[in-house]
Amino acid sequence: MFRISHYMRAVRTPSPILPLRIPTGPVVIWNLIRRCNLTCKHCYSISADTQFKGELSTEEAYTVLDDLKQYGVPVVILSGGEPLMRTDIFEISHRAKAMGFYVGLSTNGTLITEENIQQIADVGYDYVGISIDGLEQTHDQFRRLEGAFQQSMHGIDLCQQHHIKVGLRFTLTQENASDLEPLLDLTEEKAIDKFYLSHLNYAGRGNKNREGDAHHQTTRNAMDLLFERAWEHVEREDGIEFVTGNNDADGLYLLHWVEQNFPQRADEVRQRLVQWGGNQTGIYISNIDNLGKVHPDTMWWDTTLGNVKERPFSEIWQDLSNPLMAGLKQKPRPVTGRCGHCSGFDICGGNTRVRALQLYDDLWAEDPGCYLTDKEIG
Repeated sequence: MFRISHYMRAVRTPSPILPLRIPTGPVVIWNLIRRCNLTCKHCYSISADTQFKGELSTEEAYTVLDDLKQYGVPVVILSGGEPLMRTDIFEISHRAKAMGFYVGLSTNGTLITEENIQQIADVGYDYVGISIDGLEQTHDQFRRLEGAFQQSMHGIDLCQQHHIKVGLRFTLTQENASDLEPLLDLTEEKAIDKFYLSHLNYAGRGNKNREGDAHHQTTRNAMDLLFERAWEHVEREDGIEFVTGNNDADGLYLLHWVEQNFPQRADEVRQRLVQWGGNQTGIYISNIDNLGKVHPDTMWWDTTLGNVKERPFSEIWQDLSNPLMAGLKQKPRPVTGRCGHCSGFDICGGNTRVRALQLYDDLWAEDPGCYLTDKEIG
């Protein structure tokens, strides 16, 4: 995740660059269930409203939590499918909170209702992310369910009424790019805590819709708009956060924005971005799917590193006998092409490997999702 507002605050209010804080362990995005009440066009887990066999039991989930805690995992994001369709979601969530994890809930929001909102509030989730694909017509088309938008908006309202930190998660494609600006307006009108723009990654159902990925100029326009809005809110100090994901070139693009608008701050911002280091797949970003299989990240379900039913996550994650994990943890990574020669390689880390693998059948090829020009990458 790239924290736009965080770096813009550093531009507006200079402060000393603190020593790099090494995370105690990876963030774990945990797809507890594959079942979902929706069949979204860009679903990376290719979920459906049916029961999937072999999913972890409650006790198995508790055993995984125990291992994650001793390994130093700081953050657990409970996802799906639709996690609220799992009957023990609140038991698992309460246990994770009691153990001291930062616990997030990633949901489509349609199942947040008056009947369960108090249970959701009682968990004390640190953050609830609700996926929105555009305004009502666009969203319902993407979600393949009439009324999905209104249901999700109602879920957001309920979260806000119960003082739960909530955010919008928007995946940018060519088909919904025109809805970005009104969605940002909606975020402001409803004073939603966070807006997360995810670039389309070629995984799951998203891979089948690769031709719908936003063209590079569309991506640049979207980022320009996001920077503009983020800066306005940083100046107003109203607390709304703007972040992006699945395209680490955003860091270098922000540096160019700083160079153009606040050139006197560019050197310091570059140092901060180098500290960030870009893509953390296989290092500080990890994934466990509904069957207990461990993957380098949530977009890499074609590659399994091991299964928590057979071997603890802590052992799987630090096993460098797997060439993939050894390569992902290598510094610098052996990336080729434009990425390998990029002047901002130390900022983005070579970006997302899944896109390179899908398009070129080469894990270490350049990321085709990089939207910067040859001149901009030096």
